[in-house]
Amino acid sequence: MTPPRVVILGGGSAGWITAHLMRHAWPDAAITLVEAPDIATIGVGEGSTPTLKRFFEVIGIAEAEWMPRCHATYKAGIRFDGWSPAAPWPSYRHPFITQVDVHTREAFVLNCRNRRLGHDVPVHPDAFLLGARLSAEGKAPIAPPHFPFRMEYGYHFDAALLGAFLRDVAVARGVVHRAARVEQVTRHANGDVAALVTDAGEAIAAELFVDCSGFAGRLIEQVLDVPFHGFGDHLFNDAAVVAPTPPVAAPATETVATALSNGWCWSIPLQHRVGNGYVYASAFQSAEAAETELRARLGLVDADEVRHLRFRVGRRARHWERNVVAVGLSQGFIEPLEATALHLVLNTVEQFIGHYARGKGTAKDRGAFNETINARIEGVRDYIVAHYKLTTRTDSDYWRANAANVALPDPLLDILDTWFRRGDLAEALRRQGNASHFGELSWHCLLAGYGAFPPVSEAPRDDVDFHAQRDVAAFLAGCALNYPAQREVLAAQSARPA
Repeated sequence: MTPPRVVILGGGSAGWITAHLMRHAWPDAAITLVEAPDIATIGVGEGSTPTLKRFFEVIGIAEAEWMPRCHATYKAGIRFDGWSPAAPWPSYRHPFITQVDVHTREAFVLNCRNRRLGHDVPVHPDAFLLGARLSAEGKAPIAPPHFPFRMEYGYHFDAALLGAFLRDVAVARGVVHRAARVEQVTRHANGDVAALVTDAGEAIAAELFVDCSGFAGRLIEQVLDVPFHGFGDHLFNDAAVVAPTPPVAAPATETVATALSNGWCWSIPLQHRVGNGYVYASAFQSAEAAETELRARLGLVDADEVRHLRFRVGRRARHWERNVVAVGLSQGFIEPLEATALHLVLNTVEQFIGHYARGKGTAKDRGAFNETINARIEGVRDYIVAHYKLTTRTDSDYWRANAANVALPDPLLDILDTWFRRGDLAEALRRQGNASHFGELSWHCLLAGYGAFPPVSEAPRDDVDFHAQRDVAAFLAGCALNYPAQREVLAAQSARPA
């Protein structure tokens, strides 16, 4: 296949990740990235799923090369604090699933089944999965060679520094960088985009354009007028207030998501600071009140600056329209609760490269691609919606409205119905096609973590407790002995010669 000439509009993590993946897939392609020099990276989440680990493996960049440059730390999962006060525990973890978990996942699923049948057995997710154990002990998910199990993990990072690092490497690998504003977009007679005209008067032409221009949707919305489908009926949050705090001596290997009065607050430990942000619904709380709540939580003084952000939750009707593909915030956004933004970027670009190689942009192939990406975005949406629907908080109108919300997508209704009717969750996910990367164990972590079980109907019985039968606690404790503290791994990276 003859690779297309590619122009990417917009930098940041989304634009430069796209440039790297296309350079890797099409080594001979002419790739140009155009970005305005004064557009700041939003950097809302600064966290990833394991897809970012795979991305660096694909493009051949070692952790020791990029992590110190971006003040990155390891992330084994997410801890949810205060989301379900009716649960028997104040918090639970959703860890990334590792190869080691093949030895304990069945015990977790079986105990959840038996708990749904009314048996009093352990079902806390933290007791069954290695990532949760490592997070609790502050250990990095990096094992020595004598413990040869593949680990899946994500990262916390400074988004602005990550974008700059990826830019420098991409340019060194032949991607052309234009720091310029786009003043005009010209089109062919058939409606395809022909060129971007910059403020310097340069017309940059291509066969393929990638819109990484953020919420503005400079090409996909402003030029091609592709509709946006909002998820406001399902997800109420549309704003955030963010602020950094000083670094901690021993950064955790997890993101912490804490439920607040009208939303939730993230805490993301980097090497040079802790990123904090309060995601809330403006229909229930003003920006001023949200800022006051965050300042009080973090102990900020008046001189400490905060940033306010607004976002639109939903997706494009089509992500590939004519010769333009939208990637990142231009294609849609789901609030950062499970750090899925870069996951969807990577998935979109990888899917696009595969579809383009097969069909080169036929209407049929564009349709198949758009259906695939829409299904994946909606699968993520459904998992996020469940966090709000299942809450047992009743301390504000916001939480009561979320729990009472009946505007639930049909796939989510099917999953919840299967769970509460004591059905087979894995079979329900297979029936749906499970387009999202949230699989059976992720759903078990969420539902069990919220304590979504009927009342116990029987006294404890040893024969139905697989956690005890298989001595899962001792197994995980022994496995965790093989992993070092995160601060040790980061110190070793920083000590290596540049």
